[in-house]
Amino acid sequence: MARSTARRRIVRVRIAVDGSRTVSRREDVLAAEEPLEIRIDGSSWAVTMRTPGDDFDLVAGFLVGEGVIVSPDQLRTLRYCAGRDEEGAQTYNVIDAQLGPGAVPPSEAAARHSTTTSACGICGTESIDAVAKVARLPIGQVAPLIDADVVAALPDALRDAQPVFDATGGVHAAGLFTAGGDLVCVREDVGRHNAVDKVIGWALREGRLPLADLVLQVSGRASFELVQKARLAGIPMLTAVGAPSTLAAQLADDSGVTLVGFSRGGSFAVHTHAERVRGL
Repeated sequence: MARSTARRRIVRVRIAVDGSRTVSRREDVLAAEEPLEIRIDGSSWAVTMRTPGDDFDLVAGFLVGEGVIVSPDQLRTLRYCAGRDEEGAQTYNVIDAQLGPGAVPPSEAAARHSTTTSACGICGTESIDAVAKVARLPIGQVAPLIDADVVAALPDALRDAQPVFDATGGVHAAGLFTAGGDLVCVREDVGRHNAVDKVIGWALREGRLPLADLVLQVSGRASFELVQKARLAGIPMLTAVGAPSTLAAQLADDSGVTLVGFSRGGSFAVHTHAERVRGL
């Protein structure tokens, strides 16, 4: 797990029903969180708080979610830039993306001028108009894609593939699944939007976009930005353990994405385009 986790001394307190108290001192494992500066063609574009690991996937997916690229040939190179800590060691916290032909370079007006936290993926955008990106990939027809019993099993399948969560209890996860429930790719991060960017970035770098035959399962709630990221990657179905927001449901309905919420314990709620789920 390398830099994705770190050990820290803690004081553990347990208070029993009878009021007795047990205090112990030990090491605990925490999920790592560090800033990542994203540069495009040498110019600073954004800073996001993330769990180190799969950083190239994160940046590639971020660029897909910003409407900058849709295919691997539009991303010429990804490289770590010089970044040093107080001891002079490389921090690997700055990445420069060199765009290729066909990419849509972002304007300075759309740049993220504040740090994006691990809780929010669009905090630095200046208006809702800047968030409403134009999709450049097809999403396919609204037709039966996956059985209801497979949808119900996806959260447990995702949970079984989370080693960093097992160690820390402090990260989100996103997974791409086939219609038969087979896991294709999973990524973990302290930011749920980062986890989604990482799986989409993996798919882009593998030349698999659009993901018209796969389902995206996430460990948290379904927000507007996650629906947007799914749509821009050509993913027809997003299913979440938590609740969707009103704006997420509206965007999913308008853009043709099947949105599932409260998917846990063998039950789920289909909020939009239920035609993709067999057996309803």
